[in-house]
Amino acid sequence: MDRFTTLSAPAAPLALDNVDTDQIIPARFMKRSRAEGYGPVLLHDLRFDEAGAPRPDFVLNTPRHAGAKVLVGGRNFGSGSSREAAVYALWDYGIRCVIAPSFGDIFASNAVKNGLLPARVSEEDAATLLAWLDSANDTQLQVDLEACTITAGGQTIPFSIDPVRRTQLLNGWDDIDLTRERAAAIASFRTARAQAEPWAIAPPAA
Repeated sequence: MDRFTTLSAPAAPLALDNVDTDQIIPARFMKRSRAEGYGPVLLHDLRFDEAGAPRPDFVLNTPRHAGAKVLVGGRNFGSGSSREAAVYALWDYGIRCVIAPSFGDIFASNAVKNGLLPARVSEEDAATLLAWLDSANDTQLQVDLEACTITAGGQTIPFSIDPVRRTQLLNGWDDIDLTRERAAAIASFRTARAQAEPWAIAPPAA
């Protein structure tokens, strides 16, 4: 997994609450091979009409927000089913950070496991960022995971993330890497346990 430390990139506003995983990637597209890439079907039913033509007024279809790597959303982003493909779709499209007041917890966990930052901000700060993206000529944001800050249009906004998930992103660690980081403590515990309670340790296989 790639490390996430800082990101300077264009952002797009998605001013909708309760964007669930079925909206992020409708279930009918989950038969696709990951090798095909899930980016083309990200937010498919919002981005495209019934005939498959891009909706010109949808934010990701506008020239102003083409190439966005940061998505600013409303509360409860990524709620619904636990499909990891929702994160695949964001990642394959090029999104590296989603900023929102709250996230579905399984979505946030899946995001971190794939190197995508779920940055939680207050309702007021989310509204400020959405308004700025709607009105400013510049859509470039700076996200600093070390400092847990977002800088946009001269403003610096704090965000929060679970400390363990932050550690994983900063180091590029998956769950196995996180466990290996505690290898010395685990070995010490096993040694002490074997000495204190030898009866609890299974004998070697014959």
